[in-house]
This record gives sequence, structure tokens and C-alpha cells, in this order.
Amino acid sequence: MMNVIIVSKFLRTPRKLAFHDPKVAAISLAVLIAILGGCFAMGFAARGVNGAARAEVTRLNGQINQQQAELKTAREDSQREINALAARVGELQAQANRLNALGERLTHDGKLNDGEFNFDREPGMGGAEAVTDVKPADLLGGLDALQVKFDQSGRQLSVLEAMMFNHQVEMSSTPTNAPGNGYITSTFGFRLDPFTGGKAHHMGIDFDANMGDPVHAAADGVVSFAGVKTGFGNVIEIDHGNGYSTLYGHNSALVAKVGDLVHVGQVIAKAGSTGRSTGPHIHFEVHVNGVPVNPAPFLNRAHG
Repeated sequence: MMNVIIVSKFLRTPRKLAFHDPKVAAISLAVLIAILGGCFAMGFAARGVNGAARAEVTRLNGQINQQQAELKTAREDSQREINALAARVGELQAQANRLNALGERLTHDGKLNDGEFNFDREPGMGGAEAVTDVKPADLLGGLDALQVKFDQSGRQLSVLEAMMFNHQVEMSSTPTNAPGNGYITSTFGFRLDPFTGGKAHHMGIDFDANMGDPVHAAADGVVSFAGVKTGFGNVIEIDHGNGYSTLYGHNSALVAKVGDLVHVGQVIAKAGSTGRSTGPHIHFEVHVNGVPVNPAPFLNRAHG
């Protein structure tokens, strides 16, 4: 037989439960079953709550992961756009540098006013317009428009460069440089012959010179003749292209030889009095398509 004595401060006297009593045993069993049932119910309830919480946490984690993936994609897209813009800006900067260098060279070669074409100073700008944020599409459109302007400016400057180059080539091959530093002693055209006193047609211009003074090329060209010609003594002839050629006569010595490429101002001979001559001087002729013409307009062009 098992007896349980219950002692509590709430009870005036201890109570004894005798489990051999069927009534007490039944009541005790019922209480025990109720307690166990409550515990099982609470356990199942707690398990259900934990499952719902875990499901909610899983759902929230999924949303966070999705948002992080979308944020990563957005960052990558933005970086690609930034890289593309940086590449476009780099291309435009390189083209701007090329145009600036070309402009500076043309300004120098064309002897333009540096104050008007100063490529080191940014032009002034201003205005009272309202300012708003620039959208990527507007920025790309602006870069495209700037590219078009750069292309147009590049073509225009290239054409201008070609024109200036052709002009320089033409000027360098046009006989505008005097062959000597002396004054003119005899002009082109009819004159009294210094030997006979009769009327004669002088085919060139004579420049005063001392024996051995340098004789300079009037323009760029190739020496086509270097030798003796009747009446002119020691002669140099230069072919300048475009139908132009020049002749330098009465030289005491020849410096250049046939086939030499000479440049304007280069010494090609030494002044003298060979041939039919009354004294040291430089006889200078200009021929256009083989016909002697007055050299004076060409020489005046150099100072015009």
C-alpha cells in the first residue's frame, strides 16, 4: 500500500492520500492525465508557433536575398553605364586634344592672332537659367551631339590644314625670293645694250654684287642645269614645278649640281662676271612654261 502525505502552509493539518482507496486512485489518475494532456497540448501549440515563425523568417530571408541580388544587378548596370560614359569622355578628350594641337599648329603656321585663337584658355560662359539634374539619356545625347561637332570641326580643320599646306608648297615653289642682297642695276624689258648701245630686250633683272657673293635660290626646286651657256657664262637653272623655273647667270663658281634638291634661300652659286658681262653681278630670270617673264611681280609678292 502507498500513502502520500501532503504538507502545506495553506493546510491547517497535513493530508494523507491513500492510493489503495479506489476513489483517491481514480481522482489522482484523472489529475495526472489532465496534467499530461496539458503539457502535450502546450508542446504542440509551441511547435506550431515555432513553425510559423520559421516560415516567416524564411520568407523574409528570401525577400532580403532577392533585394540584395537586385541591388547588385543595379550596381553592376550603373557601373557599366559609368564605364561607357568614361570611355566616351576619354574618346572626346583625345579628339579635343588632337583638335587643339591642330588648331595651335594652324594658328602658328598661319600667323594668326594668338589672342583670338588661344587654345589654352577656356571661353567665358554664363547665364541665369534654372538648373536641374542631368538624366543619363540626356547626357548620352549631349555626348553624341558633341561627337558630331568634333567630327565636323576636325574635317574643317583638316581641309584648312590641307589648304594651308598646299598654299605653303605653292609659295615655297614660287620664285619670290631675291637671289642677292644688292640693288637692281637693270630691269626686265627693253634697254640700251651695255656693249653696243643699241636697243635690246633684257630677259631678266640684274642685281649688283661683289665677286664671290652668295647667290640664293629664289624658291624650292631641283637643279635642272649647271654649266656654261653662251652669253651667260656659268649658269644655274632650277625647275620649281608648276611651270616655274629660274636662271642665275654670270656666276664665278657653281655650288649646286644637276639633280640637287634645293630650298628657298639656299646658296647655289657665287656671283661673278663670266660670259657677256661688264662686271660682277647676278643675272636673274623667271620662266613660266618656258617663257621668260618679268621677275619683279614675283619679288614684290614676297613683300605684299
